[in-house]
Amino acid sequence: MIIDTMEAKRSMEPVIEATSLKKTFGDLVAVDGLSFAVESGECFGILGPNGAGKTSTIRMIYGFSPMTAGDLNVFGMDIRRRYRAVKNRIGVCQQENNLDPDLTVVQNLEVYAGFFNVPRREARSRALELLSFMSLENRRDTRAMELSGGMMRRLVIARALINNPDLLILDEPTTGLDPQSRHQVWERLEELRSRGLSILLTTHYMDEAARLCDRLIIMDKGKLLVEGSPRDLVERFAGRHVIEVAEPTENLRAWVRERGLQSDDLGHRLIVFGNESDSEGLFREIAGRCPGDGCLLRMATLEDVFLKLTGRELRE
Repeated sequence: MIIDTMEAKRSMEPVIEATSLKKTFGDLVAVDGLSFAVESGECFGILGPNGAGKTSTIRMIYGFSPMTAGDLNVFGMDIRRRYRAVKNRIGVCQQENNLDPDLTVVQNLEVYAGFFNVPRREARSRALELLSFMSLENRRDTRAMELSGGMMRRLVIARALINNPDLLILDEPTTGLDPQSRHQVWERLEELRSRGLSILLTTHYMDEAARLCDRLIIMDKGKLLVEGSPRDLVERFAGRHVIEVAEPTENLRAWVRERGLQSDDLGHRLIVFGNESDSEGLFREIAGRCPGDGCLLRMATLEDVFLKLTGRELRE
């Protein structure tokens, strides 16, 4: 059984080791001296705004785009020298739903299995098992183009698992999905991780990263900004609580500065990061200086960290 054998794939050796990784396109530096390691059996996230270099990084990892400089080992093998051996052990779920629209659901899996020289009978067995795992068994004979967006994404993930990989690479796997479909995908990925499959994930959804990732990096303009677990990063850069003030007065801004509080002043909104032990006391102090009900206390999130480190300007 494909799913049942994943637990045996844990290893002491890092699945991915990137050292001073660099990728350029002419004068554009997409990845600039990036170093990180992915341990066996963990879900590792790469976060960053548009143009940060996330997709360029993972395309180098699965051999689609050659490195410009640096060192990159996958399963202890140099990706430049052992590309074919590496590719046989990874599954890739790209951003696009690049399924064959003229084939049925099960045929999409069987044809893809042929690229890995999986015997036909075994390919059918694996395909049916994965369709059951992804709750698509009732759609096995449906053409791919007739599936909903959520079903397509689950099918693309199933296809990425058809070769029984040691590493699953997911490039924004739930972009454009409705909340129900996103949660279905999350549940399947959590089960895969619990069974020992190593996962590399890029996403723009901070709640997705916080839920799925054991560790992650945030990068911007091709460079590494921070690395750690979601919880550690939140506590380190945003504290436990965040206080949001709508339409803050100049007196309140001055008071925040005098107290030396960490904050982001957005003009119409002031965000104060609650690094103090008594966040509720600080909230009461700030609320007493706010007109009306324009003050909110909430838990700090990974999104607060992301915006604090990468800025709030729109990226195209």
